[in-house]
Amino acid sequence: MTTNGNGGDLQVLDAPALRTGTPVVIGVVEAGRLVSQRVVPRRDHKRKTGYQREVSVTRVNRLVSELKSGRVDLPTAVLLNVRDYDAGTNLVRRDGRKYLHLSDDQSFFVVDGQHRIEALTRIVEEDPDRWNGYEIAFVCMLGADEREEMREFYVVNSTAKSVRTDLALDLLKQQAEADPNIMDGLVESSEDWKVRAQTIVEELTHRSTVWRGRIRFPGEPKADTTIGNAGLANTLKQLLATPYFGQVTTENQVKILDAYWQGIRKVLPEVFDEPLDFVIQKSTGTMVMHTLLISLLEYVRSVGKSVIEPTSFADTLEDTLLELQGDTRDGNVVTGADFWRSGAAGAAGSFSSNAGRRVLTAKIRARLPKPEVD
Repeated sequence: MTTNGNGGDLQVLDAPALRTGTPVVIGVVEAGRLVSQRVVPRRDHKRKTGYQREVSVTRVNRLVSELKSGRVDLPTAVLLNVRDYDAGTNLVRRDGRKYLHLSDDQSFFVVDGQHRIEALTRIVEEDPDRWNGYEIAFVCMLGADEREEMREFYVVNSTAKSVRTDLALDLLKQQAEADPNIMDGLVESSEDWKVRAQTIVEELTHRSTVWRGRIRFPGEPKADTTIGNAGLANTLKQLLATPYFGQVTTENQVKILDAYWQGIRKVLPEVFDEPLDFVIQKSTGTMVMHTLLISLLEYVRSVGKSVIEPTSFADTLEDTLLELQGDTRDGNVVTGADFWRSGAAGAAGSFSSNAGRRVLTAKIRARLPKPEVD
């Protein structure tokens, strides 16, 4: 199955349709044709469009080198889609064979295989005479919309190979919002917390002055951010499983978290003035502080204080956080804000493992006031 000289049509065979009824064909396409008509739908978190992560330059460079040296083949098919598909125009029959016909202004949207296609793009541009005719197998959906592309991308990349968790959560939330059946499946598998946590993270970045500009979403530069969206979402799993926090509305969950972090900032303002120099808003700090919040909510509620007032948490945490101390790598004792300094200047970094975070959580919890019992 190769490109037919008549109009550049591609000979194809029918493949099983998707469960949605979207038709699928398989075939072979020359590299020059593919790279000239390919579109890679990059993820834009702000606009909620696209789903592809940025390519790994290292992976592409390695593949380019291997292809040019003749050490590798590309035997597995790339997954494509023709969005503006019309059966009467784009699928034609001649001499008992079926062909995929694309006009010059139609595109192949790359669902899976962007690193291979990027490598082909590079070598075609460098040496078109040699590489234009290089053939690669493809599977092509016909007429799927972006949401269906996204769903297939998520399935391929979350089951067949790894994909950055921040992107996976971002896409999972968008799919669940668009398709109630996906959310139902998540509830059945006890994974609905992922969508709920991602929703909270997105709300925090908009509504919390403590977290605005600190959370990194897919496709965004690291800049002054302290934690990725997936890292922060994962710290909320235990909280979302608690009877109280897990049952209040998302709006109130965001209010509670914002008040909690505002309260921490009242006690340790310098930690938030230069957040990159401290770990409290990074993975170690957020995991520990959100685990502690489970106990703190019980206490604050037991003494009749509001869980959406920063002072409720500041008053409760003040002595504990200011007196918290530990040893640096050099054996110096640091206290309060200095405990949370990054690197050798602080002590919190020694608790960065899962076991270490459990130890630090227990260390802080032991100093907290206990809930009042009637």
